[in-house]
Amino acid sequence: MACKVLVVCGSPLVASTDLLRRLAGECDHVVAVDRGLDALLGAGLGCDVYVGDADTVSDAGRALVDAATDFEVERHDPYKDYTDLALALDSVRRRWPGAEVVATCATGGRPDMALSVLGLLAGYADVPVWIEEDEVTARILRQNETWTIEGAEGKTFSIIAIAPNTEVSEHGLEWELDHSPLGLLVDTGISNVVRSTATIQVHTGTAIAYLYK
Repeated sequence: MACKVLVVCGSPLVASTDLLRRLAGECDHVVAVDRGLDALLGAGLGCDVYVGDADTVSDAGRALVDAATDFEVERHDPYKDYTDLALALDSVRRRWPGAEVVATCATGGRPDMALSVLGLLAGYADVPVWIEEDEVTARILRQNETWTIEGAEGKTFSIIAIAPNTEVSEHGLEWELDHSPLGLLVDTGISNVVRSTATIQVHTGTAIAYLYK
């Protein structure tokens, strides 16, 4: 069975201690992405691997990276061609092929960086990819992938196409779709409501689905 890897990104909007501890307990490995190390330390947690150029991590975090003995370090030159998250996802691929990815501290902050994070996670193909924050659980859904949602009656659900030619079906919601096209970044799937066990399927393309807690 493939393992699950928690990737703690470097957003300035940090997940709560409770969420970080729960996610770390549910995952087999933890990867800190630059400032994400500070989020983990603030929750009393460590990591298996640190990836980054150490340009946003705190002085205390940088000192731990410089003297690391309890975790592996993949430190990169700040004058690189790729973001720290891109390099972290490459590390996950190398270390744990086929691993399911759960990203947190991945939203908020600069909008350009937030869009880049979404694009990188959407491009991490062939395995389930989740985004877990305190207010929302999101999943990247690609062609022929399905998300079944149970026990969420009354909660808000949205789905947005992030690739051209995306077609989806949704059942168990207030407004249902059946093999319906979703235009790229259009608002057709925004602010739906879960009414029963919900099944979301992407037939073609790629979408991101959000379930608000």
